[in-house]
Amino acid sequence: MIIKITLMVLFFASMIGVGIYAKSKANSVSNFVLGGNTAGPWLTAFSYGTSYFSAVIFVGYAGQFGWKFGLASTWIGLGNALIGSLLAWVILGRRTRIMSNHLKAATMPSFFGSRYDSKALKIGASIIAFIFLIPYTASVYNGLSRLFEMAFGIPYEICILVMAVLTGLYVILGGYMATTINDFIQGIIMLFGICAVVVAVLNGNGGFYESLIKLSEVPVDETVAVAQQGVFASFFGADPLNLLSVIILTSLGTWGLPQMVHKFYAIKNEKSVKTGAVVSTFFAVIVAGGCYFLGGFARLFGDRNIYDANGGVIYDAIIPEMLASLPDILIGIVVVLVLSASMSTLSSLVLTSASTITLDIVKGHVVKEMGEKKQLLILRIFIFFFVALSVIIAWNKTTFIAQLMGISWGALAGAFLAPFMYGLYWKGVTKASVWASFICGVGITVSNMFLNYLPSPIVAGAVAMIAGLVVVPLVSLITPKMNKEKVEHAFAGYDKVVSVPEKMYLVEEEKENNK
Repeated sequence: MIIKITLMVLFFASMIGVGIYAKSKANSVSNFVLGGNTAGPWLTAFSYGTSYFSAVIFVGYAGQFGWKFGLASTWIGLGNALIGSLLAWVILGRRTRIMSNHLKAATMPSFFGSRYDSKALKIGASIIAFIFLIPYTASVYNGLSRLFEMAFGIPYEICILVMAVLTGLYVILGGYMATTINDFIQGIIMLFGICAVVVAVLNGNGGFYESLIKLSEVPVDETVAVAQQGVFASFFGADPLNLLSVIILTSLGTWGLPQMVHKFYAIKNEKSVKTGAVVSTFFAVIVAGGCYFLGGFARLFGDRNIYDANGGVIYDAIIPEMLASLPDILIGIVVVLVLSASMSTLSSLVLTSASTITLDIVKGHVVKEMGEKKQLLILRIFIFFFVALSVIIAWNKTTFIAQLMGISWGALAGAFLAPFMYGLYWKGVTKASVWASFICGVGITVSNMFLNYLPSPIVAGAVAMIAGLVVVPLVSLITPKMNKEKVEHAFAGYDKVVSVPEKMYLVEEEKENNK
């Protein structure tokens, strides 16, 4: 216990210290929300990765999908790395930075408002973002608190309150730079921590090969789609179709999440794009791949305390049970690992939500004239409000983490992904198609909560995203086009001519001597 408490105190002290250090740099709205676009490639890449992965992944998703799909759940982590990180940076990174900077957009709703010349779209996107970021935040608190209960025996409610206070404190103090610097520190902890945990858990079962043999001998039950012995150690697992849904939701979904896209707004330069793509992909392979790989062995712990009174599996209890028998020093590392992942995600979520409400709804609509100091004050008030609201929701821990996150990601990515991505590349996107995507994404996710016509919020989220990608181009072809001048203005940033050293860009020389 002394070891675990010491590690926790050091972690919290460094986190608050960074918040105090960054306070002097958060003296304007731009610096508070985007760090003044000064975050270098490594800071940006780690910030992207740590905002991506949290207790939701480590405790909720790794446990639930490791139990359902077996070792094949590792594909989810690899999908996160290749689609959610590498392709996101390659396809969205540079264009997002250029267009958002050109349009002076600091949030995703303000991007929609400026790109499509519509205040109504900006307000609509702000409301969607604020409402559906809350269940995601609640799911992070949920996963974090379950692990704390295992490690320290501290009541769930106290864990939630402590995490909320600490997260709110350093975000309110230092804004984006505080979260980014802390993300880098937390990312280093996550990289080393996940490797240590995977090795320790497998060694506890006789090593990798022995664990694999034991997993292949686990009997199937009525909960799996493929009733074949050894399916949990197979290439595609027990339910390939649902596995694909999870890969789509957790990988492609990042392309439409405000807190993830927000990282691209703050890219410093060209080098940051290239380095960020490589570093964030490597980070995702280790962290996400490691989490889901570990979860793939969940059924080896089916004799533990992971069942409710009716015999149902408590998915969120699987990973804590897998870790419960580890030495204290490793449990301390695990707690700091999950804290690192979760605090970075929480800080990103609360900053995104507060800046969205302040800059896209309050400023210019509720309060017509707002100076810098007033905007910063309101930003900090909404950070406090958002943290408090998510704590109230997280207080009820009956909902599984994966379901909470599925609802959030499904609605946000289903609504935003298609109009955001198409808007960066295609001049033909219409305002009506953006509204259609908003209605489609939120409609599918919310209606499925009550009607249950799709198997789970995970599948509903994947369907919502794919539907948006189809709806936006179809509706754009049959609805009135936007004003040509407005569209050309939005894309003008791409045509701006800049000078770069030849080592960065090779130019073919005219061969005068051959004439």
